[in-house]
Amino acid sequence: MRTLWQAIGSEWAKLWSVRSTWWCLAGAAALMVVTALTLGGASATDALREGRAGARVTASEAVVSATSYVQFALVALAMLAITSEYSSGSIRATLQATPARGVVLAAKALVVAPVMAVAGVLSGAVATVVVQVVLSGALFGGLVVSPIGEVVPDLLGVGAFFALVSVMTLGVGAAMRSAAGTLTVVFMLLMGVPLMLLTTGSQAALDASLRMPTFAGLAFMGSADNLTGGPMPYSAGEGLAWLLAWTAAALAAGHAVLRRRDA
Repeated sequence: MRTLWQAIGSEWAKLWSVRSTWWCLAGAAALMVVTALTLGGASATDALREGRAGARVTASEAVVSATSYVQFALVALAMLAITSEYSSGSIRATLQATPARGVVLAAKALVVAPVMAVAGVLSGAVATVVVQVVLSGALFGGLVVSPIGEVVPDLLGVGAFFALVSVMTLGVGAAMRSAAGTLTVVFMLLMGVPLMLLTTGSQAALDASLRMPTFAGLAFMGSADNLTGGPMPYSAGEGLAWLLAWTAAALAAGHAVLRRRDA
């Protein structure tokens, strides 16, 4: 029976031995740059159109907003970390080597989380530099962009958000056992259900939607708005608490299914 550290080593080797890992990470980085640049450019264009001389557009704000779209590239990678084993049948060998189901899930989470955190920070940093260079160039010369040193907390927040959403996906994957089912459930949690709740026009539905993972993450990362045109109704600390609660619930569900059902 392998120890947790041995299981972590095995999961680390499995993660980096497939091409999908590299493609997902590269895709996330490219999507982060393109999306952040698009959102930042839109904000800058609005500022110039309104004639706000010396307007201040923070590059990291565009990066934080871009996470709502980029998260799905990393969700795909986190999903494959467990569902690919069920589709190939290799989960049987994994559970034979490590019979303790909690150890298996913990090892996967302890590998996925730091990889996604680093991917978030690095892709966010690259996107921030690109947005900063473009917005402070001749095309948007009337704008003032925040110094790079001011965006470090935002980048760390992006990394933490990606790590938690990926671990949540891992928990859903352990419960659903299939890529299609996992992707459907995670998409509904991140976008589908919140957007449907927003369309109801009910204040209670709005409050519920703003406490689901994506909006909780935006609050945690210090987003200036909730993507609906209004401000976040709670603090960054509460946003982190909601995000941790969703992640813990998904892991608990995944662990329960993993314990009760055979591979």
